[in-house]
Amino acid sequence: MEENKNASRRGFIKKLGTTAATIAAGSAVIAAEKSNAFIYLKRNPLISVSDNINIALIGAGAMGTTDTLVALQIPGVKLVAVCDLYDGRLKDAKARWGADIFTTRSYKEVLNRKDIDAVIIGTSDHWHQQISVDAMRAGKHVYCEKPMVHSVYEGPAVIKAQQETGKVFMVGSQGVSSLGNEKAKELLKAGAIGELNYAEGFWARRAPLEVWQYPIPADGSAETVDWETYISNTKKRPFEDKRFFRWRNYTDYGTGMAGDLFVHLFSSLHFITGSYGPNKIYASGGLRFWNDGREVPDVLLGTFDYAKAVAHPAFNLSLRCNFVDGTSGTTYLKLVGSEGSMDVTWDTVTLKRNRAIDSNDPFLIEQMRKAGNTNAARKQILPPDEITYSAEKGYLGGPYDHMN
Repeated sequence: MEENKNASRRGFIKKLGTTAATIAAGSAVIAAEKSNAFIYLKRNPLISVSDNINIALIGAGAMGTTDTLVALQIPGVKLVAVCDLYDGRLKDAKARWGADIFTTRSYKEVLNRKDIDAVIIGTSDHWHQQISVDAMRAGKHVYCEKPMVHSVYEGPAVIKAQQETGKVFMVGSQGVSSLGNEKAKELLKAGAIGELNYAEGFWARRAPLEVWQYPIPADGSAETVDWETYISNTKKRPFEDKRFFRWRNYTDYGTGMAGDLFVHLFSSLHFITGSYGPNKIYASGGLRFWNDGREVPDVLLGTFDYAKAVAHPAFNLSLRCNFVDGTSGTTYLKLVGSEGSMDVTWDTVTLKRNRAIDSNDPFLIEQMRKAGNTNAARKQILPPDEITYSAEKGYLGGPYDHMN
C-alpha cells in the first residue's frame, strides 16, 4: 500500500512538469518567493448512447425548470410533458416550450405515457421517494433533484426499485460531474497533498430568493393549487401558500440547509475521496435572522469523523452554512493533507504545496541548542506555492456534464 502511494506521488510530480516539480521537490531547491502556475482544464466531448430521448418534467419549480433547460441543450433530448400541482406553472410551461406540450397535475398520467423515456423530478423533497419508485417501476429512467429522499428511512425503497428494474437513477448533485471535482479527485489520488487529514466546507447566502423566500403568485390559492395531493403523504392542514411555494422552510416538505446545501458539499467530498460517509456526526445551529415563520435553522454547523477505509485514511470534516452574513452565494470546499491543501469549486482547483526551509533565526537555533535538540533542525514555514486548474472559457459547467 505504501509503495503504491509513493509511486503515485512520484508520478504526480513528474506529470506536473518543470514548474510543479520545483514546487514539490523539497526545501533544498525552493526559493523564499512564492511560485504560481495556471493550467486550463478541458472536457472531452461526451457521446450520447441514444439519438433521441423523450423526457418529462415532474415538478416545474425553479430547479425542475433549470434542470430541464440544461437537458434540452443536449442534442436529441425532447420535452414532451410537464406535471405540476400549480396551474400557473403548467401555463408557463406551454408558453416556454410550446402549446403542444402535454400538461397535467397528475404525475401518474405522465408515467402512463409510452412515449416518455425518462423523467426529471423537481418536486418538494417529501415526494421524491414515491415518484422515483413509481417512475422506475413504470419503465422510466429518473433524474431526481437532491436530496434523494426526505428521510434516510425512505432510501432503501428507491435503491430496491433501481436494482429490480435496472433503470438509470441519478441524483441532482451536479458538482459531482464537474471538472473541478474530477481534477481534485485525480490530484488527491496522485498524492498531491500527501495524506488527507482534514476537510472543511462552507456555504453562505443572504439574498431573499437564495434563502428560500420565493415569490408567491398573486393567484396562488386552493383553487389553482392541488393542495390535497400535495399534503396527502404528510400532515393534514388547511391551505397555506407559504407552505407550498416556500416549502424548503418547513420540515414536512423539505430538509432544510442540510438537504439543500450540505448535500452538495458531502457529494463533492465523497466523490473526491471515495468515501461512503462519516461514522460520527455532531451538529448545531439555530434560527437567528429570518423571522419569517420558517421552521428550519438559518445557521447550521456540523463536524464529522471519518474512520479509516480502503479509499482514504481517517480524517475530520467541518461544514458550516448560514443565511445571515451577507456573503451571498459564497461556497468552497477545502481538503488539507500532510503535504499541502486544495481549494475546490465546480470549475477550479487551487493546489497549495507546503514549503519549509531550515531556519536561520539565531534565536530559534539557540533555543533548540538549550533544549538539547541538536539533531532536528527547526523549520521555517514559507507561503505555499500554488497551481490553479480552471475550466476554460465557454465551459458549460457541472449541471450540463451531470445531465449529459
